[in-house]
Amino acid sequence: MDSNVLDHISIDNDEQMIGTERCTHSSSATPLLTEERLRKKLQFYFMNPIEKWEAKRRIPYKFVVQLIKIVLVTMQLCLYSFTRYHHVNYTWDNRISFSHLFLRGWDATREINSYPPTAGPLAIYQIDDFYETINFAFEGYANVSQAIGSYSYTNEDNTMSDMVFCQYSYKEGDIYGFNESYVFNSEIVKTCSNISHDVSQEKFDSKLYFETQDIKFSALVRATLDFSLKTVNFKSAGRISPPNCYQFDITILFDNEDHDGQMVMSLDAEPTRLNCKGDVEYVTGNEINSLLRSLLNYLVIFICALSCILCGRAIWRAQQLRFITESFFRTNFNKKLGTSDKRKFFNLWYVMIIVNDILIMIGSSIQEQIEKEEFTSDQWNVCSVFLGLGNLLVWFGVLRYLGFFKTYNVVILTLEKAAPQVARFLLCAILIYAGFTFCGWLVLGPYHLKFKSLSTTSECLFSLINGDDMFATFTIMSTKSTMLWWFARIYLYSFISLYIYIILSLFISVIMDSYDTIKLYYKEGFPKSDLQIFIGDTHIDDFSSGIFRTGSSESLGGLIKDLCCCKQKRRSYSTIPHVESKPDQPI
Repeated sequence: MDSNVLDHISIDNDEQMIGTERCTHSSSATPLLTEERLRKKLQFYFMNPIEKWEAKRRIPYKFVVQLIKIVLVTMQLCLYSFTRYHHVNYTWDNRISFSHLFLRGWDATREINSYPPTAGPLAIYQIDDFYETINFAFEGYANVSQAIGSYSYTNEDNTMSDMVFCQYSYKEGDIYGFNESYVFNSEIVKTCSNISHDVSQEKFDSKLYFETQDIKFSALVRATLDFSLKTVNFKSAGRISPPNCYQFDITILFDNEDHDGQMVMSLDAEPTRLNCKGDVEYVTGNEINSLLRSLLNYLVIFICALSCILCGRAIWRAQQLRFITESFFRTNFNKKLGTSDKRKFFNLWYVMIIVNDILIMIGSSIQEQIEKEEFTSDQWNVCSVFLGLGNLLVWFGVLRYLGFFKTYNVVILTLEKAAPQVARFLLCAILIYAGFTFCGWLVLGPYHLKFKSLSTTSECLFSLINGDDMFATFTIMSTKSTMLWWFARIYLYSFISLYIYIILSLFISVIMDSYDTIKLYYKEGFPKSDLQIFIGDTHIDDFSSGIFRTGSSESLGGLIKDLCCCKQKRRSYSTIPHVESKPDQPI
């Protein structure tokens, strides 16, 4: 009989004995694998999808699923990003409109974030200004019908609801500066009251209205003015998209925590989507759009669940093969399998795929609930985080398939080779970086805009490493202290010289050293471990010879049999037949 046919039969019997095709219910352990059979199984395990296709002529299910997932997930991301952009842009524009309508002293220069800032904080410095600001907000709220935006009150009959004024004050906080004395109790007491006033009678005067509450600014920590408005957005994302109804819960904050004579004002508007009750002429188009979006979400969830199951199954089967290989090496060669060889059976690519599948399934579920208006609060940002991270890992996963090609695999192998050296190098660099960060924050924080907090200090130093905005960092330093002005120069020159000319150069050299090593391996051959020596070389003729074509152990239906036979397989793995080593055995 032909040798290829004999190998075919032996491999087929081997697959059956492992349990993917047949479960062994006998309590006695039976021999599983001979040396040649184990070698063939290991050779097949370390093949790429193309080689496995040539070897078994069976559809690579995991590869096909990943391709479909990339297409569906990317399509879902594009549609969601377009919708979210319009939602965030709409809510932000309304927040700007509310600032003009209800914040006294607000102007258009504060709407654009610029560096350095073109204007200081919007603040109150006199008691009368505080009350005038409340009056301005109340008048704007009472005359909201005059606004260009179609805003309505929250009451069903569209009557003006009460504004709520809350103050947070120390229980006692009297200051007597003339004789350096004070009365102080740090307990904070919250006091709230509704502002009810008939606008048709007389103009609202907050100073007169709150005269019975005795607002002490020496004890006032912060105050809030709360009210709500409703509106409808006709064009949310497109011509066939339905209008969205929102309720904006507006809060004007008066921050006096520092008690430095400056009470900073800010406005925040939290959107909540409501169920619309209006008549829509394009109901059919709206239903089709909603149906297609829901169908895409469910397809993404299904394909991600299938991908997660297949990758989890692959990891589990790989651990079973590792157990067989360890037992075989221990029994026949009296040696343990090396740590690096054990890691080869744990595919981190599959772990990353499982993680991105879970993230995308959670994000898709939240997106479906958002589109079905099952969330009363704004969950767009939460959904975008899950979908964004999931898509990031999905596209990272494409590198796995590029790694099967020699030209593209250089990058992956270089990163893998350099990872330990880079980790050790970064640890030392981070310690030095942390020292500079804390020093700059402590010394320069009160005098330099970029060092006012620990986070901005770290961002400033990281920008300097990349050569960004160096001159501005030098010139912005305040000249209030001559000693600190000179300290800032020495500090910045030292940091820039150390990181740009020394640490970055060493970092590049570590990467280049690994790259040169990989290039040398491609010329002279990669070093082989005990496992690779045992497996040997697989020739291209073996792929099409038929020796790897067995039953359906790699099919989708094999998953159920694998789960059912788990205990029998684990019991049978405890005994591996002893095979005498050949004299020329390289291990």
